[in-house]
Amino acid sequence: MKKSMKFKNTLSVFVVLLAVIVGSAYSVRADAVSDWNAIGIQAVLTAGSARPGPSGNIDIAVMHAAIYDAVQAIERDYQPYYVDIPGATGSPIAATAKAAHDVLVNRFPAQSAALGVTYTNYLIANGILLTDPGIPVGAAAAAGIIALRSCDGAFPAAPPPFIGGTGIGVWRPTPPANSPMNPGPWLGQVTPFFLTRPFQFRSPPPPSLTSRQYARDYNEVKRLGALTGSDRTPEQTDIAQFYAGNFVVMMNQLVRNIAAARVDNISDSSRLFALTSMAQVDTMISVWNDKAYYVFWRPLTAIHNGHLDGNDRTDQDATWNSLIVNPPYPDYGSGANGFSSSTAGVLKNFFRRDRIDFSVTTTNTGPTVQDTRDYDRLSDMAQDVVDARVYLGIHFRFADEVSRTLGYKVADFGYENYLRPINDHCHGHHCDDDLAGQADDKP
Repeated sequence: MKKSMKFKNTLSVFVVLLAVIVGSAYSVRADAVSDWNAIGIQAVLTAGSARPGPSGNIDIAVMHAAIYDAVQAIERDYQPYYVDIPGATGSPIAATAKAAHDVLVNRFPAQSAALGVTYTNYLIANGILLTDPGIPVGAAAAAGIIALRSCDGAFPAAPPPFIGGTGIGVWRPTPPANSPMNPGPWLGQVTPFFLTRPFQFRSPPPPSLTSRQYARDYNEVKRLGALTGSDRTPEQTDIAQFYAGNFVVMMNQLVRNIAAARVDNISDSSRLFALTSMAQVDTMISVWNDKAYYVFWRPLTAIHNGHLDGNDRTDQDATWNSLIVNPPYPDYGSGANGFSSSTAGVLKNFFRRDRIDFSVTTTNTGPTVQDTRDYDRLSDMAQDVVDARVYLGIHFRFADEVSRTLGYKVADFGYENYLRPINDHCHGHHCDDDLAGQADDKP
């Protein structure tokens, strides 16, 4: 794995983002799908606390489902996800912009004015008239997907607080904020995009508190994840801080980077972003379903109560603290690992290889030494995320690894069963006529 240091990236507001999007490089490349992914991510960030944790990617997945159906209505390369629009014509760029705009306005009504300006200027920058027949295609796709997701259980107005319990092995709010679970258990009950039910790939139970595996992972996170007195190396600390960033932002930027380097047409781009965003959300739903089902305690709570777990290999330390503040939800499993592995899994399926040159840039711009890390294997990134969450002191390794497996399962299921090539005769298998069409060169 190759790693290098680069300058920090900062998040832009709509005006700055639009200036980048309408620049000459974007106009020539005209990857409208990637452009609107960036606009959608900014809308999620602007929504702030209304989109806690990784839940904002639900909005992104709804947007990309609509974009995909709009583009494929015109291009007709891949089977529609939900909305079929016979006889569709026009510019796929126009269809993309309109589908994305309408979904984002529906999801973020308070941002409708800013999104309207962005949409209008985007059409102008790409030489698209309001009479382009691609615009009603995008509107129809957005309307269909909005209707489909209208009762999916996402973002309930006033979800009841969940504070776990006080039993041994049971999650409870952690200091200093001692916040209830947020996002709450409702996230694990949202209607999936690909899966038939939120617990389709239920993870196996965590190891028994009295087991050797539990003791091994307990002592590892105690030793490597401590705020003070840790055995972490400087490089391990930097990996930890790097992957303490916002995974919705980081993983979507990763997909944009790879799409810019490897995808040269809007049809395949629409498919890549739809597969990735929907797999990310379905994995997130599955992970949160696991969290609410197992309600397993965080290392912080476990180490403070090590004398009560019935395992003579786990010594208590009532003063132990993790490198960063614990997120307000149970340990098992890991949202970060599910999010990153589902992303890696889709990319590996799409390009038929684990060996891909790419970079990831953190959003955690304060304590990191390396702000961008370069990789040549998707699996190396996934392994770094597993390790990082242990080094941060917020996950047991078994929680990281089980969700990495879960993310790969969801990615495989979505790829094999949805958004297949038209007249696909190998449904459920990796087809030779896919975009990638190249054998994985990993030994």
